[in-house]
Parts: sequence; structure tokens; C-alpha cells
Amino acid sequence: MFIIKLMEPLINHIHSRLIKKAITIAVAESCTGGMLSKTLTDISGSSAYFILGIVAYSNCAKKSILKIPAKIISLKGAVSQEVACRMARGIRKIARTDIGIGVTGIAGPSGGTAAKPAGTVFIAIASQDKTVSKKFRFRGRRTYVRQKAANKALELLKRFI
Repeated sequence: MFIIKLMEPLINHIHSRLIKKAITIAVAESCTGGMLSKTLTDISGSSAYFILGIVAYSNCAKKSILKIPAKIISLKGAVSQEVACRMARGIRKIARTDIGIGVTGIAGPSGGTAAKPAGTVFIAIASQDKTVSKKFRFRGRRTYVRQKAANKALELLKRFI
């Protein structure tokens, strides 16, 4: 977990800012499999801001829990900007938090296509007023892709708050 270790100053900063600003968050993860939620809750006192984290790995979970329309998943794909944004907004609504984070991607090594190769990840962060999203392409083994996605989500969260 070398990459996560390097992120300690970042998560400590986020922890302090979320508590100071009394901001609550919820996370909907797919390819990171709970890694982002784990990192956000590693520090004592995180219950002040971390309300809910779910791993909506299957399309069925994305549709039934996060209420993402099947048509969006069919047209855009489960790994898309649209789905990441809907994951972020959906989890925020379910948990009634200030911020929602959505992460969806292809960790690999299988599952990629020419249009969306393994390592493609979309991350979205939503508040009541705005939603921002970003596409990433990470190269490396499955664990590395998942760690990088969780770390990039933290970096985006830092900028967002």
C-alpha cells in the first residue's frame, strides 16, 4: 500500500477540512471496491463527516440502489462520465450528505475495449449546487489502477472542498 502511504498528508488535510467546515460525505464506488471509503475512514473521528459508503459493483446495483436508469447504462456504459455523475448525485441523495463521490472504471486486466481500455476511470463529486467529473487512464496492474483511482478521488475532493 505504498501509494496510500504517500497520501497520508492529503487524507489528514481532507479530514481536518471536512470537520472544520462540518461537511458530510457519502461514497459510491465500483472499481475501487471500497478502497476510497476505507481510506476516508482510516482516521479516528471520521464519523463526523463520513456517512455512507457503498460498493455498487454490478450494473444491477447501480440501477436498483443508486437509481441510475438502465437506458443510461446501455447507451453510455457503466464506465462513463454520466454514470459517475449519477453515482455521486445518487449516493448524496440517499445519504442526505453535503457531498457525494462516484467512482466507476475498468481496473483490468480484462474488461477493457478499444474505446475504454483497462485503466479507464471516471470520478465525479457532487454537491447540491454542482457536479464535477474527470476521466483518467491509469496504466498498470489491477491493484495499482484501483489505488490510483482512490487517490485521484481524494485529490479531486480536496480541490472541491
